[in-house]
Amino acid sequence: MNEYTCHDQKELLEGLITGRLPRNLGWSSVVDLIGRIGEVRPHGNDKFIFVVGSKRGFFKRPSAHNLAIEEISRLRRFLKEASALGIPANADQTRQAIVVIDPHVAHIYHDLGGSRPEGEMTVRPYDPFGFQHHLIHRKEAHYEGDCVPEEDSYFQGIAMDVVRAETIILMGHGTGKSSAVGFLTEYLKAHHPEVFRRIIAIERVYLSAVMKPQIAEIAKRHANLALPPDTKVSI
Repeated sequence: MNEYTCHDQKELLEGLITGRLPRNLGWSSVVDLIGRIGEVRPHGNDKFIFVVGSKRGFFKRPSAHNLAIEEISRLRRFLKEASALGIPANADQTRQAIVVIDPHVAHIYHDLGGSRPEGEMTVRPYDPFGFQHHLIHRKEAHYEGDCVPEEDSYFQGIAMDVVRAETIILMGHGTGKSSAVGFLTEYLKAHHPEVFRRIIAIERVYLSAVMKPQIAEIAKRHANLALPPDTKVSI
């Protein structure tokens, strides 16, 4: 990275490689960043070749203003493989992620009980003023008797935290699409199919009773369960 790169772009680069994936990343910001640390070459109407060091990658301009989470993750891997900050490309890859979710909070465990260092993250529904104690209601009248669907930002935050996992286990109480785990499953299927295809198990548990040792046991039980042969893990 040269001395003329601005502070904001340095922060963006460092965040992309070492931090949590941003929820919103505009295509113009990406093109500007790559243009300063490398080269952006047009390749057709909406395709571009990014060149950083000796690394080249094809990226497509998104139909929306922002990049999808899978594309942001692929950009992170590209920058790591290009040694933009000298960090190994697989530094944030995890073998297994467990999502323990209810309408109020999701606890996400990476490589729990395995040989690698484990990690834990927490995602909560967006509630800036603390008014809501349940799911954020969109059209409550249409969901009488069921859990009301959560704002997409809740499930998007979870998707961001499991996007680099090779396999994913979901845990929650309730059954069907009216449960938080059911809503999450449907959201991933619709918006992040690459992540959805890495779900290897959905466990129905009483969340008030399950503790970390029990979660670790479930992780161990599924540790050797492989993905279908045609499933692509890398993104």
